[in-house]
Amino acid sequence: MPGLATPGRVPNDAPRRITGRVTIALLAPLIVAATMIPEPVAVLQGLDKITARISRFEAPVGTPVVFGTLTITVRDCEKSPPEEQPENAAFIEISEARPGEEQQRLFGGWMLSSSPALSALEHPVYDVNLLECTGAAAPPPTAPPPAAGKPPGRSRGKEAR
Repeated sequence: MPGLATPGRVPNDAPRRITGRVTIALLAPLIVAATMIPEPVAVLQGLDKITARISRFEAPVGTPVVFGTLTITVRDCEKSPPEEQPENAAFIEISEARPGEEQQRLFGGWMLSSSPALSALEHPVYDVNLLECTGAAAPPPTAPPPAAGKPPGRSRGKEAR
């Protein structure tokens, strides 16, 4: 009978239904992107798998940033409005320059903060993830000013003998 699925057979319209779902799943971020807010700085996290060190660093849009042997350039960074589900998306280009070799492009595409494994850098030594897109670069940390009326290096406790 036409239109009825038999065990072990796939209905004729199954490829179209699956393709339609995949298309919707792939286009959903583009539909959401229309409401995204552009930001000038991407906050990234890098992992050096050899030393197990995690570094958090900022990459201004359009400015190359170096992490190990990688050069990371953020071309666009956007975040969702505050009233929507939190999401950050950045178009990132990553290349590697090894000593004595020509620079090689390793990654170019969108990274999402909510789904880091969806579009990730595949590298034997480094992992790079997008954490967030933010408005401005944070000032470098400074030492707190000394407390007024108290000489530096002395505690409130007992006096030295």
